[in-house]
Amino acid sequence: MAMRYLTLLYLVTGIRGVGLCWGQSLYFPPLTGQAWDTISPRTLGWNPNQIDSLYDFLAQNRTKAFLLLKDGKIVLEWYFGNFTRDSVWYWASAGKGLTAFLVGIAQQEGYLRITDSTSRWLGAGWTQAPPEKEARITIRHQLTMTTGLDDEVSDPYCTQPACLLFKADAGTRWAYHNAPYTLLHTVLEAATGKTVNQYFYQKVASQTGMQGAFIQVGYNRIFVSNARTMARFGLLILNKGWWGQTPILTDTAYYRQMLTPSQNLNQAYGCLWWLNGQTSFMVPGLQMVFPGSLIPSAPPDMVSALGKNAQILHVIPSERLVVVRLGESPDSAQVPYLFVELLWQRLRAVMTPAASLLPARTGSHQVATLYPNAPNPFTTHTKITFELGQHLPVTLKVYDLRGQEVAILWEGVVKAGKHELILDAANLPAGIYVCALRAGAYETRRLLIKRAGL
Repeated sequence: MAMRYLTLLYLVTGIRGVGLCWGQSLYFPPLTGQAWDTISPRTLGWNPNQIDSLYDFLAQNRTKAFLLLKDGKIVLEWYFGNFTRDSVWYWASAGKGLTAFLVGIAQQEGYLRITDSTSRWLGAGWTQAPPEKEARITIRHQLTMTTGLDDEVSDPYCTQPACLLFKADAGTRWAYHNAPYTLLHTVLEAATGKTVNQYFYQKVASQTGMQGAFIQVGYNRIFVSNARTMARFGLLILNKGWWGQTPILTDTAYYRQMLTPSQNLNQAYGCLWWLNGQTSFMVPGLQMVFPGSLIPSAPPDMVSALGKNAQILHVIPSERLVVVRLGESPDSAQVPYLFVELLWQRLRAVMTPAASLLPARTGSHQVATLYPNAPNPFTTHTKITFELGQHLPVTLKVYDLRGQEVAILWEGVVKAGKHELILDAANLPAGIYVCALRAGAYETRRLLIKRAGL
């Protein structure tokens, strides 16, 4: 009897090829054609009355396409303006997630090891670093943004040796640097003997129905596709590298490395994927560690491929969700974490009736919420809003990016409910600041941007 029980347990949880994900059935659309099963928000117990507000937010922020999948089925799909289901758009740095996936397949097939020195595939002298320093840079350092090459050069996209300067020993410094990432495509091509597009088509696209290609723009290799292709890739990630009964990435050790903290410098970064729910995070362009979760309003197990102008792919394993957003955005940051936070506040409103879909976290927003300040960016004054679920002692402070305290907005016990305070920053230099709310044992932080020259 015990053996029969173990066999049944293995059939339910161990076989990846039957479209099972965490004990739940996943739907996979056909490889060709436009057929794709749907499920309504009302069937899921969500709040349809909040969908128009979500779409208004997306439209106001120059969105081209938005999709949300639950169990592989389309819940929401919306295209804005002249953009259609077949329209093609760029992924920007969200394409890094696809590159990481291809590297994993290449390792799985024995073409390379991520512990290989990059010089093995690019040759000696691919940087201006001293030879002994260059030799220590591995493919893994390229995947984790820890090459130690200087990201503060005049053109951080330049992949020529003259642009790749030594800054620190490989593995000792995290910096979001596009040039070493881009060279992963050259590594892939040298290792496999195929162009990156040939390898993508043979190993991924032909077996998943994905369309699109990497195109050369200056020094960059940028992936372009329609929105549904990005959703297919999200579904492939959700199902741990399997497309229905078809194995694509079966190197489970690499899959785990890709989607868990890859180094101790930036806990919110895996192998070219952003990780939510960690104890701290770093952002591009700053050598500062921020405490707390990257996207406080989003599920803590969310993993994301994120690109400039808010190209977004979210995968949430615990809720079997995939979220896609393509378009332009007023938030031109390389990683649009501020935009993503606002998006998830609206997604939560849509999902509110089904509270079990988004389980409470330690330090949940139901205890204390620090809302986005308005206006942001601002010139001299901005409003800070927070809400408490119960009476709590509260400390609300503002820090500069060196960690120096520049303002105390409140210290003392605050009643439950929503509260507003005004930050007078007229005497503060233009720049980026951090607003930190501590309410009891709960703490959350948000960035405030005071515009330069105003």
